[in-house]
Amino acid sequence: MKLLIITAVLDFEKEIKQMLKKVHVKTFTYKEVKGFTDLSEEAIESNWFAGDMHETESVLFYAFVKKENIDPLFDLVNDFNTKQVTMSNIHIAVLNIEKSN
Repeated sequence: MKLLIITAVLDFEKEIKQMLKKVHVKTFTYKEVKGFTDLSEEAIESNWFAGDMHETESVLFYAFVKKENIDPLFDLVNDFNTKQVTMSNIHIAVLNIEKSN
């Protein structure tokens, strides 16, 4: 088993659920969270939000997933991200589980 973690803007919640279903992840947990970006080191001209701190309505998913479901999910996420015209993407990470009960 692997621990899967996915973060994205809240607008992508439906798409993430569809991806998880497609790769047969039937049990997962998700929660609305605040995403945070510190833009204080950006030049004023390139800072779209014209402030130092930016919070975003986001969503966090996590699940224990079978190893064979990981690569197909990464493929779906990569396909989704390459088609985005917005600057926002789905972020995905997988961690090894050394021991669980």
